[in-house]
Amino acid sequence: MRAVNTIIGLALLAAGTSGALRAMELQHSTLAAWNDYIREADAAMRTRLDGGRPFSWIDEAPDRREMLRHGEVMVAPVVGHGTKAIPNGLIHDWIGAAFIPGATLEGLFAVVHDYDRYKEIYKPVVADSRMLACTATDQRFSMIWRRKILFINAAVEGRYEARDFVEGRRGYNIAGTTEVREIQAYRQSGERLLPPDQGNGFLWRIHSIARYEERDGGVYLELEAIALTRDIPTSLRWMVNPVVNRLSIDSLTTTLRQTRDAVASLPATPGRIASCAGERVAAAPKTGGED
Repeated sequence: MRAVNTIIGLALLAAGTSGALRAMELQHSTLAAWNDYIREADAAMRTRLDGGRPFSWIDEAPDRREMLRHGEVMVAPVVGHGTKAIPNGLIHDWIGAAFIPGATLEGLFAVVHDYDRYKEIYKPVVADSRMLACTATDQRFSMIWRRKILFINAAVEGRYEARDFVEGRRGYNIAGTTEVREIQAYRQSGERLLPPDQGNGFLWRIHSIARYEERDGGVYLELEAIALTRDIPTSLRWMVNPVVNRLSIDSLTTTLRQTRDAVASLPATPGRIASCAGERVAAAPKTGGED
């Protein structure tokens, strides 16, 4: 899903505020800190599966389900005010949730697995999208995101791997980038795809954890989006952070609403909306924990 819209906007905002963009290559220390953070996030997911915490973030507060059933979309920071500074970079970590009345897990999968249509579902930020390969539980896909803030245009191509784990009428999906490449002069005569981890640091990595449950006459969906970008200069954070927070909330809210609208607009019999080797994609029952 398109929560990456927020992340690109944040990096652009920082660059635009500082008055100039300079190339920023991903450093080993930055990547090591990112990998440590993702290991902790995945460990927290395992704690939910083991019963150490509620399966859903929704259930960590007594009034969240009721608010969602009344049509609200909820968004909150997972860490601090939504960002964590690491050496030469920033980790952004936000979570949001929505309720889709009348939906089923099969209908949700028909939308979120339909990667070829992401450019329609999540437009205008997703400029292109396509399925690369898939099985009943695993998917590989690519997307191109574009965003403009102030005088800066950015476009990023990402390749993802995703996996579903489903048990009964609930489950979760973990997706992460295997390659991220900045596109210079996107859709212009001088367009050029830069090598991975080079360029302006608009986006270096992204990792998402989606949890879903069919209950109360619909589907509860929550999405945690974690991303790695270039840092915001310390001298500018006091000015940029409030805008960063608003961008994060607005973008994740829009993503969840677009997903909810796409599921709600499905025909009664979706048919082959999302396909894998000619068959509709659906998650298979979970047979074991993560490796």
